[in-house]
Order: sequence, then C-alpha cells, then structure tokens
Amino acid sequence: MDLAVPKNSVSRGTTVLLIDDQPIIGEAVRRMLVGEEGITFHFCRDAIKAVEVAIQVEPTVILQDLVMPDADGLDLVRRFRADDRFRDVPIIVLSSKEEAAVKAEAFALGANDYIVKLPDRLEMLARLRYHSRGYIALLERNEAFLALQVSRQVLANDIALAAQYVRSLLPPPQRIGPIDANWRFIPSAELGGDAFGYHSLDDDHVAVYLLDVCGHGVGAALLSVSALNAIRSEALPQTDFHDPGAVLAALNKAFPMERQNDMFFTIWYGVYQTSSQTLRWAGGGHPAALLLGPDGSGRPTALESEGPLIGAVEGLEFGSGEVSVPAGSRLFIYSDGAFEVSYPDGSMWAFDDFVSTLTATPSEGPAHRLDALVARIRAISARNDLNDDFSMVELVFA
Repeated sequence: MDLAVPKNSVSRGTTVLLIDDQPIIGEAVRRMLVGEEGITFHFCRDAIKAVEVAIQVEPTVILQDLVMPDADGLDLVRRFRADDRFRDVPIIVLSSKEEAAVKAEAFALGANDYIVKLPDRLEMLARLRYHSRGYIALLERNEAFLALQVSRQVLANDIALAAQYVRSLLPPPQRIGPIDANWRFIPSAELGGDAFGYHSLDDDHVAVYLLDVCGHGVGAALLSVSALNAIRSEALPQTDFHDPGAVLAALNKAFPMERQNDMFFTIWYGVYQTSSQTLRWAGGGHPAALLLGPDGSGRPTALESEGPLIGAVEGLEFGSGEVSVPAGSRLFIYSDGAFEVSYPDGSMWAFDDFVSTLTATPSEGPAHRLDALVARIRAISARNDLNDDFSMVELVFA
C-alpha cells in the first residue's frame, strides 16, 4: 500500500480536526480537550473548506458532523477517502441520533467510528487517542519501510558498482600461447566473492586461477579483488608462482581471516607448461577442476585437492598435483555457484547432471558450452537472478 507520509510524523502528537457548522459543538469539544497533553485542536465550520483546512493542519484524527447546511457529511467522508493525503486518516462521524442505516453507510464509505454527539469527555478522549495512536503507528511503519527501501536501493547501487569493478578486472577472453581462454561471470543479486584470471608467467608457463570468498556483498568482493591482484601482479613475497602449492601457502599467510573480518576464501590455481604439455595444480577448499580429453567423450578427470580453506588456519602447507594435457583437451574451472543450483521446489540440482550438461557438445558447437550451461541453470532455477555468483573459466589446449 502506498502511504502519504507527512514530514516529522513520528514526532507528532494527536491533532484533532473538528468539522461542524455549530460553534457550540466546536466550543464543547474544545473544552473537553483543554489541558490534555499532546493534543492539538482545530475547528472548521465551513464543510466546503474542510479539505483545504485538513491539508494545512495535517490531522491525525478527523471529527465531522453528518448534517451540515453546505455539504453532505457522507459525501465529505467519500471526498476524504478519495484523497491519497487522507485515505488512512481516522474519521469519526458525529450524529445527533443512532441510525443503523446511516451508520452502516458511513462505515461502508470508510469512516472508522460513529459517535452520537456529544459523549462523555472521558469517552471522547479515549476514542480520539485510540484512533490517533493507530494512525501515527501506521505512519511510523510507513516511514520505516520507506527508509528501508532507500537503504536497499543505496546498497543495490553499491553492489552494482562493485560488480562492475570486479568485472573490469577480469581478463578478456583471449589466446595465450597454445591456450584459448574463455569465461562466463554472472554476479548474484547480492554479489558474492568470485574472481578469476589467467596470465603468462614466462614464455613456457601460463597460470590460471579462480577464487571464491565466503559470504556476499561489497566486503566479500573487496577481499576477492585484493587476492586477485596479489596473484595477478605476483606480489606475494618470496613465492614461486610456478609452484601452485607455494602460491596457496603464501595466500594463506597474507590473508588470515582474523584480519579480513573473519572472511576466508577457496581457490583453484594451476600452471600449464607448454613444452611438456603438463598441468600442475593446487586447491584450497575449492571444487575440483574438470579436464575433458581431446575426443570429448567419457567422464572428465576431476583435478581435486585436499588443501584447506585459505585464511582459516595459519602456517599450513599445500600439496600440488600434476597431469598430462594432450592437445584438444578442455579444462573447466568454476565456483560452487555454477552447480549449487536449486529448483523452485527447493531440491538441488544433481552434480552429475551439472557435469553432463557441461561436457555435452551443444548443437551450436563446442564454443557454446558455457552458454548452454548458463541457459540450463536459468531454466532449472526459473529465475534470472542467481543466489550465488556464477563463475566459470574454460581453457582449450591446442
């Protein structure tokens, strides 16, 4: 529901607007309210000017007569309810007698209460305070909701800018020596901590890496960018970037979670040697990369590692694995957001189905494997925005 929110409504007390053509009624109500803390009283004799006066005084409760010479009281109720500024302001109608049909019509038009004038002072005060408190509470809830919307929009803008920044740091799809590198990156609505890259270490070695920071938001993205820059610029002291295990140990030392707001990350890091057609790799709590042979048939080889999360425990060592990579092979490195996908009913996509989708050759040709996987994930989740970042790097070895 859209609500009009007057300025400073939270700090306002009870503001009563009485609309009645009889001055004696106005004086009687005024005397009832004299000396009552937190109550402001306004009187309008001319029903034709009632809406204009209401705009000026911003009542938290309206008292109005049903029988006035210049206007029909029920029609005035209708006018107030048709105006967005007063759609939710409590209206108490005043009548000279109890009439069931008139009362029913008043309530049908949007009146909140019906009083035969004039009741006892205590009853009048109780009704005015009751209706006014309810309206002010509604305004407070609405103001809180609007403030939350503004806050969410600011956060969404910050996340969108952070996602653009992360994407600007990713390398373009390109050929590096004998390797064709391609990728897909789809940040989640809350932005996870995915980042990846690849670059030549020298004329005979190419490094490739993908990391995933725990959690979501700008903080996770900043940590992923810091780690990415440390790898890409080879800025980890006394580290041989040809040795995957040494790189992960250096990252673990450089990014302890107690200095990163208790955030840690997973990573897969590999180095391909062109002359020997071999790949060395190490992983820290990260999903295994998948190596698909030249013929593209059969189940891919999972390049797994038992290395722990980066930043969780100080002083750990990380082992490296090695595998032969014949020409025509494909390597897929990805984050858990690529396969931890849920159906609308909450059930999870099976990992074997993920592997089958990834390794099946699309009808458009092998170059469209990544697009086919993205399309499959969107179809499964039945939504465009993802719960986690989707990141995948594909290397094709010539």
